[in-house]
Amino acid sequence: MTPQKTALIAGATGLVGSTLLPLLLASERYAKVITVGRRPLPLVHPKLEQRVMDLDQLEENRLGLIADDVYCCLGTTMRQAGSKEAFYKVDYLYVVKLAAITAGNFAAQFLVVSAMGADAESRIYYNRVKGEMEDAVRQTPFRVIHIFRPSLLLGERREKRLGEQIGFVLMKLLNPLLLGPLRKYRAVPAAAVARAMIRAAAEDGGGVRVHLSDEIAESGR
Repeated sequence: MTPQKTALIAGATGLVGSTLLPLLLASERYAKVITVGRRPLPLVHPKLEQRVMDLDQLEENRLGLIADDVYCCLGTTMRQAGSKEAFYKVDYLYVVKLAAITAGNFAAQFLVVSAMGADAESRIYYNRVKGEMEDAVRQTPFRVIHIFRPSLLLGERREKRLGEQIGFVLMKLLNPLLLGPLRKYRAVPAAAVARAMIRAAAEDGGGVRVHLSDEIAESGR
């Protein structure tokens, strides 16, 4: 099968995105993979086209954001962002703008990494922003929207944080004890999320599909 489709990925340097990008480049589904980010990646590949831009300039770069399948792995933390406003810009504004632009460019699929607990009515700011993002993305006219809600993500981060490292160790120990309805709280490897996203795109389905953490872990084995 000769690949004909184009994938676009935003957030290719993050925990999930950095695992997803090599899978996209290796996939027979795609003839071209476009990355969107503020800095060029130290990577050369015959399928790869890099769109280097400030994400505030997505609209100005609309014509460079044409793809069949859009993978959005954008996300930060309150600590990294430094303020609620900066967090909101990355986790809501950029994601929703990317969805609106690529839908307007007739992309068929939008696959986005959200978070367990996403709820626009939540009292927890992080969960509320994720929920508001999901609600806004649902309004865009893609043929299919895949929303992934992983629990704690496991993987090698560029920034080492002691609290997170301790949390990862504890979650690895607790994972086997989380059975039945508690399975959805198990920590999930970022690589499993990336594999689940690729497999979901290959279904070429329709509508809105929400992938919960335990399903992601199973699909991404």
